[in-house]
Parts: sequence; structure tokens; C-alpha cells
Amino acid sequence: MDILRFITAGSVDDGKSTLIGRLLYDSKNILIDQLDALEKHSKNKNSDGIDLAILTDGLRAEREQGITIDVAYRYFSTPKRKFIIADAPGHIQYTRNMITGASNSQLIVVLIDARQGVIEQTRRHSIIASLLKMKNVVVAVNKMDLVEYSEEIFNDIKAQYELVAQKLGLTNVNYFPISAFQGDNIVEKSANTPWYEGPALLDYLEHVEIDQLNDTENPRFQVQYVIRPQTDEHHDYRGYAGEVISGIYKKGDEITVLPQNIQTRISKIETGGREVESVFTNQPAVLHIEDDIDISRGDFLVKTDHLPKVENEIEAVVCWLDKKELQEGNKYFIQHKAKVLKAIIKEIEYKIDVNTLEKIPVTENIKLNEVVKLRLKTASPLVFDSFEDSRDTGNAILIDETSNSTVGAVMIL
Repeated sequence: MDILRFITAGSVDDGKSTLIGRLLYDSKNILIDQLDALEKHSKNKNSDGIDLAILTDGLRAEREQGITIDVAYRYFSTPKRKFIIADAPGHIQYTRNMITGASNSQLIVVLIDARQGVIEQTRRHSIIASLLKMKNVVVAVNKMDLVEYSEEIFNDIKAQYELVAQKLGLTNVNYFPISAFQGDNIVEKSANTPWYEGPALLDYLEHVEIDQLNDTENPRFQVQYVIRPQTDEHHDYRGYAGEVISGIYKKGDEITVLPQNIQTRISKIETGGREVESVFTNQPAVLHIEDDIDISRGDFLVKTDHLPKVENEIEAVVCWLDKKELQEGNKYFIQHKAKVLKAIIKEIEYKIDVNTLEKIPVTENIKLNEVVKLRLKTASPLVFDSFEDSRDTGNAILIDETSNSTVGAVMIL
């Protein structure tokens, strides 16, 4: 089965954690001991006698305050698909957490309180979805039970969000009237909304087409480990182990080793301890090549006729994640999957207002949660695709040289 990674977003108290709890509960993905603990700690109980939100609010402060602080990940499956859900906080000061959760998601569920309609935080999270090039957007108008399941209110909110989506270029948007607290239109269609003709939310999530990154035109393989046993049994063995990021690799393919820019061919492919003719996206593999080339961890083996960019000066959008401010001239490590290089901030071109996408001139250092467009230079060439073309090879992180903390989320342009 394939895996759908999605994130819930929206303002505080819009019901993100409750929605995830409802999906887990109604799809029978909660164990008996979890259910007992749930009943014991529940404060805001529904008709089943439980508070579904605390399934995802794992920190004590989250349970006590009834808010989400950190990104919580939950896993469940149905006979048709596996799911990884990121529950992102709705508070403005946790914008970085939301971006972190969304960076690996294929779909975003934006919750809107039916009593409030489209508000500032709805727009902010939608802008982040646009910034992260998310192709699938679900708008879940929640708490329909508190507005007597009004079709008029639902249609009004839908019209409000359509204006936001049009402005941001969000094209694949689907709308659902739900009540996460009562379970309306989550796993089963609800009799309380006879005017709604679409599917239940889970049914949609099971069938929505997702980008599996099976980019056959742009195969990417990054070396994670060079296998060189140097034993009597495997005296001449040299294999390059890693995961196929995208595309298909076959025995005999002409490839280029980057950043060295040396051409060779694949002589043998192994996976799971046996030799195979080909490997494809997400498969771990060991590739062997015809020529003796100095290859290290972090180097790429790519198809010769579809090369990525190889540069040591890049432009990127960066979400700043650290309390220590960002300024021009600062030095960091940039980690691009398995590759770690030294980098320096050459120029901060402008800040991006996450409420409007407006470009703001930089007059002071960049603070926590702010998003900027900048230029950085790496100590040696970086192999990459743009974030728009490939999320996997178009993202990176900045690491503080002294504390080793992750300080920036990087989307390469």
C-alpha cells in the first residue's frame, strides 16, 4: 500500500487534534490500553465519554492548557492506504513548527471554525501551503453541529476561501462540512447534512491521487555509505549504498557522478542481499559502477541525460527556527540529505510576510519564525534540484556550527 502524509492546520481551537483523534477512533486504530488511558484523562468529553484531542496532544502542558505546542505525528491505516498525520500548532509563535510538519506532507487539511469563517491564521497557513508548493488542499469546515449544520454558512465559508485560494494559486481544493467532535462526515457520511453530496473525509483521503515522487525522467540516487569489506571473500567488492530518491535505475544505465561530473555505467545492482536488474523510488539499493572513481558519502549518481544543478552559490527561501538572530555574513553548516557543507550567508534579499506574501525590505536581523529570501555560498559545489521540481532534493537545513542545532529550514529556488 502507498502512504499519504498530510498535515492539519488552522487557528487555535479549530479542532485539529480532535479531528485526528476522530479519524483514529472511528477507523478502529486505537488500542484497548490507549482507550482506557483516554477515558481516564478526558476532560472535554463527547458522547462517547472521551476527549479525542489528547490522542495527539502528548506534552503535559498541551493536555493541561488544551492547546497543541509541538508537531505530533500519528500513524494509522485502512485496508486501502497507510497514513502519517502531522498535527501542527495553531499559535502564531509556533509558525516554524507548522512549516516543519508541512515540509514533508503531500496534502494539507485546513480546518475552519464554522462560527468564525476564514480568519487571519487560516490565510497564514494557506500561504505557507502555497509557499511549500502543496498540490492538494482540503478545507474542513468544522463544528457544523454548533451552527445547526447550516448549508448557507458552509457555502458562505466556501466562497470566502475560494477567494484566498485564487489569490494564492491553490487549484486542487476540496471542501467538507464536518464535526470532529460528533463525527459527522469524517469516516461515514452524516444524515445531518443531507444537502452535502460529496464523500466522507476518510473516503477522500483513501482515494486522492498523490505525488509519489516517482519521477522517471529525473532519477536521483545519493550515496549514504561506501561498502568496501576488503576481505578475502570480497577482495574487490566496492558498492555504493543509498536510497533511490526518485526514478528508476537499471543495470547498464549510463550515469554521471556528481559533483565530480564523471561519466560511467551501472555494472550491478543489489537490494535485500540479492542482485536485481532494476530499482525504483524509495528502494534501498547498492549500486556498482564500471570504473574506479573516488566517490564519497553525499555524492549523487544520476542519469547522464537528466542532470540536476551543481553550484556553490544558491538562492533559497529560509524559515528561521532559532532564537539567535540571522544576519548577513553568518556561517553555518548546510545539510542536504547525507551531504554536509560549510556555508556563509552572502545576502538577505527580503523578508516574506506570511500573512500577505508581501516582500519586505530587511532593516534589521532576522528573528525566530520569520521567512526570508537569501543567497548563500557553500564551501564546495552542492548538487540539487529546485524545491518546486523536487521536494526531496530541493530542501535542506542550516545547522549552527557551535551548538549543532538546526536553525533554518531551506527551500532551494
